[in-house]
Amino acid sequence: MLYMIVGTDVEDSLERRSSARSDHIARLKSLQDKGRLVLSGPNPAIDCADPGASGFSGSLIVAEFNSLQEAQDWMDADPYVSAGVYSQVVVKPFKQIFPTQGQMS
Repeated sequence: MLYMIVGTDVEDSLERRSSARSDHIARLKSLQDKGRLVLSGPNPAIDCADPGASGFSGSLIVAEFNSLQEAQDWMDADPYVSAGVYSQVVVKPFKQIFPTQGQMS
């Protein structure tokens, strides 16, 4: 099943993000290589694709896991969590409707 993971950044998270980014990206790449990553990316803190020093306000990941607990455990082990990038992380089941993926029930 798919799960959405939404992380909300602490204030001035850019330095923390930068220090943990390569390990965070490696974990996402591993999900992608296994065909389990639907999408992921940060939320710029300002209305700009490259927010520069303004940094980011959070992140979204949509990926496939066997259970809500597995998704939560995966996220709990994320380098951004360990580095204190997020003030809050929400993990919820997600049902993709668009774009369509095979036959929908």
